[in-house]
Amino acid sequence: MTTLATMTLEEAAKSAAGNWRRFHCFAWFRQKEIVKPDDWAIFYTHHRDSGLLDQSNAAIIRKALEPFTKGDDPDVVFETHSSWLVGWMEGFSIRVFRRGRITKAFRVWHELQERMDAYPILSESDYSEREFNATLENIPLMAWRLAKQFTLPEGWESEVYDWLSQHNDSALENTDDQGGCPSEAEIEEALIALGYARFD
Repeated sequence: MTTLATMTLEEAAKSAAGNWRRFHCFAWFRQKEIVKPDDWAIFYTHHRDSGLLDQSNAAIIRKALEPFTKGDDPDVVFETHSSWLVGWMEGFSIRVFRRGRITKAFRVWHELQERMDAYPILSESDYSEREFNATLENIPLMAWRLAKQFTLPEGWESEVYDWLSQHNDSALENTDDQGGCPSEAEIEEALIALGYARFD
């Protein structure tokens, strides 16, 4: 399947420009503010239900395109649109052509697409941090019953994470791109090993 990432820069630019006109059930109100709306394209990076990978890549793309959002006539405008399917979607509109020439903003976007086509993660460190934070959030969710049985001090989630990483790292494996989600039994094993006291 041919994607913009596998096209040459020139081919991708021609295909992308005015892509919003091909969207179904869509209304883009900014087109009325733009002199040449067909020189622009809209791309979405993530939505309400996106996993950690899309969230991570979206953050890296946003950072890379941020310089092009400055000034009175920027080549990139970050957008948030509502969706009946996923609630909302975020991305950006980007000027593909300015006075007939491909903009630097679109060149940067296309380079990022080529990178993701070769390897899906734009930043290993950002993605790993999101996995770690999501796992820390998942641990108390899975341990809500245990929280009523044990005396748990502040920061106990991190201690459970550290114990599992040393003794049962498979419990921390990323699940459905939502971070690690250890079971109640695995968390209980960690709590007991860490010496947390049960309520009488």
